[in-house]
Amino acid sequence: MIMKGQKISDRYQIIKSIGEGGMANVYLAYDTILDRNVAVKVLRGDLASDEKFVRRFQREALAASSLYNENIVEVYDVGEDNGQYYIVMEYIDGKHLKTLLKKRGKLTIPEAVDIMSQIASGLSVAHDQYLIHRDIKPQNIMILENGLVKITDFGIAMAMNSTQLTQTNSVMGSVHYLPPEQASGKGASLQSDIYSMGILMYELLTGKLPYHGDNAVEIALKHLKEPLPSIRNELPSIPQSVENIIIKATAKNPKNRYADAKEMLEDLKTCLNEERLNEEKYTFKYPENDYDETKMLKVIKEKEKAEEKDDKKDKKDKKKKKDEVIVKDVSDKSSSGQNKVLIVLASIFTSLVLIITCIMVLIPVVTKRKQIAIPDVSEKSLKEATKILQDKGFVISEEQIEKASDTVKEGFVIKTDPIAGTKRKKGYEVTIYVSLGDASIIVENYSGKDYSEVKGALEAQKIKVIKEIQEVDNSDTAKENEIIGQSVEVGKKLAAGDTITLYVADTSKKYPNFTEGKWTEAKVKAWAAENGVELEKVLTVSDDTKEDGTVVSQSLPEGYKVLPGEQKFNITVVKNEKQENTPTDDDCDDDWCNY
Repeated sequence: MIMKGQKISDRYQIIKSIGEGGMANVYLAYDTILDRNVAVKVLRGDLASDEKFVRRFQREALAASSLYNENIVEVYDVGEDNGQYYIVMEYIDGKHLKTLLKKRGKLTIPEAVDIMSQIASGLSVAHDQYLIHRDIKPQNIMILENGLVKITDFGIAMAMNSTQLTQTNSVMGSVHYLPPEQASGKGASLQSDIYSMGILMYELLTGKLPYHGDNAVEIALKHLKEPLPSIRNELPSIPQSVENIIIKATAKNPKNRYADAKEMLEDLKTCLNEERLNEEKYTFKYPENDYDETKMLKVIKEKEKAEEKDDKKDKKDKKKKKDEVIVKDVSDKSSSGQNKVLIVLASIFTSLVLIITCIMVLIPVVTKRKQIAIPDVSEKSLKEATKILQDKGFVISEEQIEKASDTVKEGFVIKTDPIAGTKRKKGYEVTIYVSLGDASIIVENYSGKDYSEVKGALEAQKIKVIKEIQEVDNSDTAKENEIIGQSVEVGKKLAAGDTITLYVADTSKKYPNFTEGKWTEAKVKAWAAENGVELEKVLTVSDDTKEDGTVVSQSLPEGYKVLPGEQKFNITVVKNEKQENTPTDDDCDDDWCNY
C-alpha cells in the first residue's frame, strides 16, 4: 500500500490516490526534480509477483512511450522501486468521457464529431506504428477543460509484428465495445479499434449502448450476429454523412471498415460540410462475415478443457509418485541384505551431517567479534559525539544529515543511525544527524493572499510548495492568483523539506451556453473576438419551430475554460428555407390571389 507523502525512487512524492484499476493503481505525485505534478501508475501488490502481469505492465510502458501526440497521454518514465513496478505519465486535470456522458446523457452532433476526430487523430499515430489500443471506451478517454481529448491506457496495446504475443494472439477489451473478430477468438487488427470507435460514436450521440445482455457471452454474441440498431430511430434528423461513418466503422466484416484511424479521421473532418449532409447511404462492398457463435463458445470450452486437463495431469503425477514410493518399500522389504547395507550407509550419512552442522555452528561462535552498544550522543556537540563514537571503535560516516529540531540546539546531535543502544561490531559505520535549530514555521491562514508572495516566503524556508487550481462558484469576483485553501491546517508546523499544497482560484473565463438567451451568430462572433478565440465554423440546420439565426448547439460546452489564442469552436444555427414563389400582397394583381 502506497501512502500519502511516500517517495518512489526518491523522486516522485505521492500526493493522493486518483484511481484504481484491475491491474494497477494510479496516484497524483510531485516530481521533485522537474518540479511538476505527474500521474504514477503502480502495479498492484498482488500482481507484482506474477511474471505474466509484470511483462504485460512493462509492455504497456514500452508501447505508450513511443507515441507522441497531443491526443495521447505522454509517458515520462518507467521503473521499479523495492519490487514496485511503476509508470510515470502526464497528469491530466480533466474528466473521463464516461463522467461527461453521465452528466449530459448524450452529446450534440458537432460535439461528438469533434471528440471522435481527436480520438482518431491520436489513434492514427498509434496505427502508423502498428499499435492497436484494443480497449477504446469512454473510461479510457479524458477531456480537459479546453476541450482537448486525451487517450489513456495503452495497457493491452501491442505491436502487430511483435513476437511476444499472448497465447491466443488476442486480448479482450470491454465487451460492450468488442469487435466481432475478437469475440469469435480471432486476433485483433487495426480495424478492431475502428469498430470500438464506431460503437463509442453511437453511444455519444444516443446516450445508449447498442447491445445489451445478461452476461458477457450474450453481449458478445450480439456483436457477432445482430446488425447495429439504426441510429435514426434515436436521431431522425442525423445527417446521412454522420450515420455513414458509424455504419462503416461498425461493419461486421473488417474489410468493410476503414483501413485505419487516419482514414476515419479524414471522413470525420468533412462529414458536417453542407455538401455532404445528404449523401447516399453507405453500402458494404464485401459480404458481412457470418460468424458462427459456436466458434466463440469453442474458445471458452477449449480453455476450460485445458484447465481440466492440467488438473488431471497434476493428480496423475501425484498418484504416480505415491505408487513409486509403495513399490520401493515393497522392493526394500524383499531384500534383507540390501536393508543392512542401507542402515550402515544411513548411519554414516547421519554422522557426516552432524559433524558439518557442528562446524558451521561453532566456527562463527569462536571467530565472531564482540558486538558493542552504540552510545547515546544526542544533544552533544558534533566534536564530542564523534570522539565518543570513535573511542568505542565505530567509524563516522562522511555524510552528516542536517535536520530541523525545536528541541536540540543548532550544531548539536539529534540522533544517530543506527539509534543509540543498538549493538554493532567494531568498525561499523554510524551516521550522525545534526540539528539546524528550530527552523520550522507555524502555518498561517493563507486564504485571500497572493500565491506568488506566499510561495516565495515559504520556499525561503526550504518548504516545497505545490500549486493546485480549483474552480469556484464566484469566479467573476475571485482575484487572479488568489489562494482559496491549503493542505496544512493553520497552527501546524512545517520544517525544511516539508510540502504544502496551496489551492488557487480558477479565474479563467468559461464558455457560456449559447443556446440560451438571445445569442445569435453575430453576438457569438463578437464574444469570440473579445475573448481571443476563433469561431471556426457556423453550421446550419432547418427547424421551423425556431427563429432564423437561433443558436442550437456548440462544439465546446458551457463551462469549458477559455484559452485565448489557441482555441477554435463551432456553432450550429437555424436557417429555414423560404418559398420564393409564394405570392405577396404586392404581387396580387389577379383574381386568383383572393382564393
